[in-house]
Amino acid sequence: MSKRVTFKHSHRPSASRVRGAVVAAGLGTSMVLGAGAAFAAGTTGAPNAASPTSTATADSVAEQAAAQGKAAKHTAEKKADAAKKKAEAKKKAAKKAAKKLRWETPVHHYELSASFGNDGSRWAHKHSGQDFAVPIGTKVEAAHTGTIVKAGPNGGGDGPAYGNAIVIKHSDGRYSQYAHLSKIDVHIGQHVKKGQKVALSGNTGNSSGPHLHFEIRNTANYGSAINPVNYLHKVGINV
Repeated sequence: MSKRVTFKHSHRPSASRVRGAVVAAGLGTSMVLGAGAAFAAGTTGAPNAASPTSTATADSVAEQAAAQGKAAKHTAEKKADAAKKKAEAKKKAAKKAAKKLRWETPVHHYELSASFGNDGSRWAHKHSGQDFAVPIGTKVEAAHTGTIVKAGPNGGGDGPAYGNAIVIKHSDGRYSQYAHLSKIDVHIGQHVKKGQKVALSGNTGNSSGPHLHFEIRNTANYGSAINPVNYLHKVGINV
């Protein structure tokens, strides 16, 4: 007679099942922690991503740099413009000063006749001036600004050979003389400007024909004359 063998199942888990459960639990925990880390990383943002605040700051800096550059350019342009105006003003002032110092010929539309230093029977010594051949009544102008120191017949005091004559004193220490005049329009002590009418040309005194006798002197008196043409060249006038 056979015997029934009854196996009783034990409720105690095996060692392998326990190890499996532990591994599974570990994986689950890792997955949960990984998801949490990923979630945290997503909320803080990627390290290289620009935030709205940093973008706004960069734009502000760029705008400030552009404004400063524009201001610097404007300042440089103003300085350049001021320097240009200053240079133009300086040039204009120099030109005006040069024009003021410049002389002019005492008559216009003339022909040169007897020159300085010529010998001749008409003069006691060598010719002391430059003759400008012009018709009687030609306007005679002051060659430069100055003051009348001689005016009248008898050469204004220099002798009858000059006829009616005028002498003008100038600021550079020189004197100009105008002789053989038909009419005198100024008086001693009068201030005249360059180009101002002072007389009319004539043929008075020791003269061989209508002309203006013109001298440049170192003093107001006869005997101190220098070459008038050379002097006019020095002061910018070609005769």
